[in-house]
Amino acid sequence: MGLESRRIGRASHYALVVVDMSVGFTTPEKSPLGAKCDSVIAANQRLLGIFREQGWPVFFTTVAYSSPDQARVFREKLPPLNVLKVGSGLEEIDPQLAPEEGEPVIVKHWPSGFFKTDLDQRLRAANIDGLVVTGLTTSGCVRATALDALQCEYRTIVPVEAVGDRDQAAHEANLKDLELKYVDVLPLEEAIATLF
Repeated sequence: MGLESRRIGRASHYALVVVDMSVGFTTPEKSPLGAKCDSVIAANQRLLGIFREQGWPVFFTTVAYSSPDQARVFREKLPPLNVLKVGSGLEEIDPQLAPEEGEPVIVKHWPSGFFKTDLDQRLRAANIDGLVVTGLTTSGCVRATALDALQCEYRTIVPVEAVGDRDQAAHEANLKDLELKYVDVLPLEEAIATLF
């Protein structure tokens, strides 16, 4: 017998958190971490358009390292992360999704956008109680950020088309697990409808 799981339901005030849609993750010809993700970029462009039109908060995250002692064990486990050096260009948000003025880019060293950053404080200062979490990768930084969003008591939506992974099986398994236990995983159009 399976677990009972319910829809979390609508929040009062949403922010969009775009996770690691940086050149290092969106451009496979430039980075070992990259994956072809044109459809994920397009879904994020759609969401950015809606949030900007409504004047709702938008936050980006990126992984970037400026010294060898940052996230040492994580980088030891996953050596390709070492390409994400400050100033390399790989840590910059993909130009197709370029942040506009007033849209912070939160630099992180670990998978979650919340861990050892000020994201939670920024969201609370903006009176946010719900998040739409998008980006790359579903099984890594998206999952970690969505899980921490729940642990910080945000009603969270992950739109299926707006997240991606180099590993399709991991993508599907993590979406299934996130939906069962932590957040509302919804098709893009349904996610957008939930915002209004």
